[in-house]
Amino acid sequence: AIESLFPRRQPLEVDVGFGKGRFLLARSAAHPEINFLGIERMLRRLRKVDRKAVRRGLDNVRLLRMEAYYATAYLIPAGCVQTYYIFFPDPWPKKRHAEHRLFNAAYLDALHRTLLPGGCVHFATDHQPYFQDVRARFMGDARFEEVAPLELAEEERTDFELLFRGQTEIGRCSFRRRTADAPAST
Repeated sequence: AIESLFPRRQPLEVDVGFGKGRFLLARSAAHPEINFLGIERMLRRLRKVDRKAVRRGLDNVRLLRMEAYYATAYLIPAGCVQTYYIFFPDPWPKKRHAEHRLFNAAYLDALHRTLLPGGCVHFATDHQPYFQDVRARFMGDARFEEVAPLELAEEERTDFELLFRGQTEIGRCSFRRRTADAPAST
């Protein structure tokens, strides 16, 4: 069980593709009452963030080196995640590469399965076509309802956001899993 990875039994939040870890480290330090699972496929990034978490004494952080879809669909138990943070995933901007994008019907199914009723998914990207696609997917799925986008504290802004801020529009949206199950929309 995933809760056995942490020293305390408390709510679980997942940072998908945490990159250099700026958001994950700041958020977990500010919220010791929450357990954070960071998922990242790049080993060098994972090792660097792990060293920082250990140095800062963040015992509420655990890291997993894996593809985000596989971890969400097959490793995270049903109904155990309070919040997902998915900030600046690779947009695969070329049309012929679009099938490599994280967000598709199967990933929405995995998010729905693992989220607690009322749990949220927070998404941000600097790539407007990807933002429009992800938002439309959630809007077209009756299992989710849109809520106000998450406002981040300055220290929680990712390196990508700091890099792109002022250069391009950042698209943000947040969706909550409805408490009463509705069928997936097509």
